[in-house]
Amino acid sequence: MDLMDFDQPTLYYDDPVSPEVEALLKEASALYGEDGAEAALLRAYFLAPEQLVVLVALYRYYFYQHRLEDALIVADRAMAVAGRRLNLPGDWRHLQADHVGHAVLRSMGLLRFYLMVLKAAGYINMRLERFDTGHAMLVKLTELDSHDRLGGKALLDVITAAVAARIEEAA
Repeated sequence: MDLMDFDQPTLYYDDPVSPEVEALLKEASALYGEDGAEAALLRAYFLAPEQLVVLVALYRYYFYQHRLEDALIVADRAMAVAGRRLNLPGDWRHLQADHVGHAVLRSMGLLRFYLMVLKAAGYINMRLERFDTGHAMLVKLTELDSHDRLGGKALLDVITAAVAARIEEAA
């Protein structure tokens, strides 16, 4: 299976949203960097908590505001929503190659989204110095993406080298 197969009929951002949610997302975009942006995103989330486009907007807002704890909460929520749609185990630690194979039959695009969120959550955990969790997430990603189409191995290698350098400095 090629995780870079882009011949998908729909992607997460193609899911229809209500006009009210769409207006809130546009408002948040126009207000980015101002106090009202977060409020608009949260209203959109409360109206459409399972809408991936809303979760992505909220994640990006928190990530680019350097609110990594909040971004991680949203990433976990996005994995839960996408995981349910793909019939994946509720805990990423239990994800196996056969789950991925079945998920491909449902939606390659949504599976790729799920795995990219797993990568992002691994990265954020590492930034928050939760090295065990972040490392485990990236290892899981590389197990499932053996051809490294999503760049998990490259990120894992960089982070492993940085952690090793820190340990060496401390010694």
